[in-house]
Parts: sequence; C-alpha cells; structure tokens
Amino acid sequence: MEIFGIDIGGSGIKGAPVDIEKGQLLAERIRIHTPQPSTPQAIGNVVKQLLNEFKWKGNVGCGFPAVVRDGVVRTASNIDKKWIGTPVNKLFGDKSGLKFHVINDADAAGYAEVKFGAGKDRKGVIMIVTVGTGIGSAIFVDGQLVPNTELGHVYLKGMEAEDYTSDATRKKEDLSWSKWGKRFNKYLQHLEMLFWPDLIIIGGGVSKKHQKYMDNIQLNCEVVEAKLLNHAGIIGAALAVNNL
Repeated sequence: MEIFGIDIGGSGIKGAPVDIEKGQLLAERIRIHTPQPSTPQAIGNVVKQLLNEFKWKGNVGCGFPAVVRDGVVRTASNIDKKWIGTPVNKLFGDKSGLKFHVINDADAAGYAEVKFGAGKDRKGVIMIVTVGTGIGSAIFVDGQLVPNTELGHVYLKGMEAEDYTSDATRKKEDLSWSKWGKRFNKYLQHLEMLFWPDLIIIGGGVSKKHQKYMDNIQLNCEVVEAKLLNHAGIIGAALAVNNL
C-alpha cells in the first residue's frame, strides 16, 4: 500500500511516497526550505508544491512540529504562533484537494522506528528523542503510542530542555560534541528518572553523528541511534494514516 509521507520541520519540509508494508521510500525524497515566517498559509503552499512535484493524488500522512489534537494544532514553539488553533488537516486538505492525517512529528518518527527501525520487535517502554532545531519525543508502551508528549519542553537547568541541549543550541553556542554530549546526557538522565524506559532511540539530525557524543551518554537503560535516520519522519507519517 502506498501513502505519501511529509515531514515538516523548523528548517525543511520533506516528502516522498512510501510503501508502508516495507517501510521504504518509493522515490527520492524532495526537500524544500521551511518558509519564514512559517505561517499556516506559507507552509500550506509548500505542502501543495511538494505534492504537485510528485503529481500525488492519494492519501497523505504528515508529521508536524507541534501538539496536534483532533486535527487542530495546539502549540507552536518552532513555528509561527498563528498556527495555534489552526485546523491543520482541513487547511492542507483545502490546499491540495487530498485527505490529510497530521500528527506530531516525533510521534511519526516513533511509528517508523518501532515498526521498522531500532525498536522493531522490542517490548516494554520505548522512548524516541529527536534532536534538531528543537527536541521532540515519543513514548510507546508495548507498541502503543502515548501521543503528544513534547518532552523537549521539560525544565532543565532553569530553562526548557531544548534551549539547553538542542542541535540548534549546539551550533549557536559553538559547543564541541563532547561538551554538548554531556548536556544531552543530563537531559536523558532526567527523562530516565521520570519514565524509566527500557530503550531510548536517538533520532533527528544528531543521530548521524552518534559516534561523536555517545561516549558521553551514561544511562541505566539501553540507548541506540535511530536506524531510519532522516527518513523516519516521512515513513512514520505515512504509517500513521493506518494507525488513526
């Protein structure tokens, strides 16, 4: 079964058709820079452009960097504040003429990693932490998603965690990978203390650089890098259509 997957991030919007039985992209993904300001209309136009590039006419799954509840955006930390209260399924549907299923972007990546990636055939509590412009999170208990956890916004060192240890913060403060890894370890220890997961999967842009910081990660549970890397959000968004 083929479903189009879209992954909307703070810096880029990526998409491709997905074979959801195999968890594979069916064509080279296309990436378009996230417009600034990232208003509903501006992102809606990019989503339409992306679908037109593939001449897509079927269902679409989309991972979005916010809490999405009942098809409505409830938060906006790395996107324009005008998104709050926007019926995103309807907006994208009206723009494209297609049926949309939009979920939190980290939840989408989590679906992909649990079904086809580092969490495949694993039981218990699995936590996915995606690190990029911000920090996203997803929690699965025996394969069942606990949606919209948004653990990048827990407080750590007197600030929101993503302001302390996102990849954007690493670049902004010009932190070495070792120094950043120590910060990231403190964040993961905080999550472990709260949730006691059996497995933590690190996704997002930093997962490609895991060899540069993994020596700084010291937890009681197993910690691994995501297997699907930057394709996880696209694949998981498509998978989510059948899980909603």
